[in-house]
Amino acid sequence: MDFERVFDSFTERDWQTTTEGTVRFALVGLGWWTVDEAIPAIRDTDLCEVSVLVSRSEEKAQRYADEADVPHAISGADFHDGAATEHYDAVYIATPNAYHLQYVETAAEFDKAVLCEKPMAESVETAEEMVETANAGDIPLMVAYRMHTEPAVRRARDLVEMGAIGEPVQVYGNNSQPLLSIIDDPDQWRLDPDASGYGTSMMDLGVYPINTARFILGADPVSVQAQMHSEHEAFGDVPDERSSATALYEGGIHAAITATQNAYDDTELTITGTEGQLTLSPAFHMECRLTLEREDYEVTAEAEEINEMTEEFDYFADRVLSEEPIYADGEHGLYDMRVLEALHESADAGETVRLD
Repeated sequence: MDFERVFDSFTERDWQTTTEGTVRFALVGLGWWTVDEAIPAIRDTDLCEVSVLVSRSEEKAQRYADEADVPHAISGADFHDGAATEHYDAVYIATPNAYHLQYVETAAEFDKAVLCEKPMAESVETAEEMVETANAGDIPLMVAYRMHTEPAVRRARDLVEMGAIGEPVQVYGNNSQPLLSIIDDPDQWRLDPDASGYGTSMMDLGVYPINTARFILGADPVSVQAQMHSEHEAFGDVPDERSSATALYEGGIHAAITATQNAYDDTELTITGTEGQLTLSPAFHMECRLTLEREDYEVTAEAEEINEMTEEFDYFADRVLSEEPIYADGEHGLYDMRVLEALHESADAGETVRLD
């Protein structure tokens, strides 16, 4: 098989349908991710611009708007009242998980497309409301799985479809980071179940290998079993400082997944088949390298100059401008929420939980 042609077109935007037009974004939630990652990424896009910043206080929004040369800054309350609606076409939501719904509701009220950070909500019930709201308002809703536009991940999916590893058999995924070193605050929202949801490690990190495997394999988990434990005092309110899970995906593919918010920075996803293996390492922390191994063949590649967030925003804008279907849409994100809920149910009960 001609696997080399996949690597020859490694950085190709195989998803792009238009090069014309601009989607103006209101960015909601001005934490470090939005300020340090999203705003610089959007500057490098072909189809997007930042036109409005939204924060709980207008003063904070204006401070960041001045720093980033963004023309409009408003408070969250003013956003919900309809301020600046003439200055943006879409909303990027990067607030804590529990607050996503209210911004989707306002976006739907004013007929604005939505790109919402993962996981899409703090609970399955809220995620269902988000999907219902978007459907009722007839607005595009995309969950921000940036791995879907990462070239290494897209090429991995191509290789699986080509049969490069034979029949997929098993998956191993890990995602870990030292959260308290990244954000030196034991009272941060990721450690607050009212804001984060079921927990912290699987919700924030484990969802990456779970969802990226879904994308590459074109298959969903049908049952899960999990164990979780919290040791450090800062994780006293969440059950999963350390977590591990097994999952059975459609087609009889077995997966083992580990995630922790309190360990050395490490990310990996390995998919093993009957004839070869694909490895993404590093995988999920804004860099990604793909290796294909077969008995008589090995090749490694990465897209060093490509920003995953830039690709994600341009993909979303491309779909909004062309009115083409979005992947991952709200229903896709809702399924991940059901998987996350099932993982926590399993850890509590000590039993395998099926997803019907």
